[in-house]
Amino acid sequence: MPTGHVTRGTTGTNRLRRVDRWIASLPAFRTAADPLVVDLGYGASATTPLELHHRLARVRPEVEVVGIEIEPERVALASLSAKPGVSFRLGGFEVPLPDAMERADRRPAVIRALNVLRQYPEEAVAGSWDLMVSRLAPGGVLVEGTCNEVGRVASWVDVTSDGPQTFTASLRLASLESPLIVAERLPKALIHRNVEGERIHAFLEELDRHWRYNAALAVYSPVQRWVATVEGMRSAGWPVLHGRTRWRLGEISVPWSAVAPA
Repeated sequence: MPTGHVTRGTTGTNRLRRVDRWIASLPAFRTAADPLVVDLGYGASATTPLELHHRLARVRPEVEVVGIEIEPERVALASLSAKPGVSFRLGGFEVPLPDAMERADRRPAVIRALNVLRQYPEEAVAGSWDLMVSRLAPGGVLVEGTCNEVGRVASWVDVTSDGPQTFTASLRLASLESPLIVAERLPKALIHRNVEGERIHAFLEELDRHWRYNAALAVYSPVQRWVATVEGMRSAGWPVLHGRTRWRLGEISVPWSAVAPA
């Protein structure tokens, strides 16, 4: 029996574009001997697995995407849209792969699980992470998180066999009033921890403070304002990762230890 519960299945065109772009840049995907990627809990239509394949194929034309859903009717409907490089499978956190995929021990380089654990209790997160990570290929990455309905606000955690590694927030800057909006779309492991005394709360408050401090730069562009905000975070001692290339996309990433529950 599949492991997990049926989710609402909400999906939409371009909803996961921010995390797709992130996965396309991951060394675990770019250097994988077998670029197999799982879209776990893709929802009520085949939209997000098809989009994921389209975007990743620009980097690795030989990529294969397997969409896995726990609801049989969703799998039957999505299977009508199967094509070379994209297939669908009934399952849950145990991440079953189709028997036809060459060999029984084949494992994904990346598992994407967006907007799945959001509907679970916080205490279910660690076990679900462990189960999904156990299905990864050596060096593989689980990308788990959530986003809003139109994909303009998103955050996720990269998890490996060594545990959670990084936290990333990704925001559409053109319409951003405050980065605190991401508090509504934090991964399940963090969303209930956005309170005084927790690291994620301190991180978001500091991020908002730097955003407001750099308000004058908005006359040039929201991108310049965001880059200055992220630079301010780094100068303030936050262990911000990467550089301007990724910051200009509306992203900010830090090691998991910087925001992990106290």
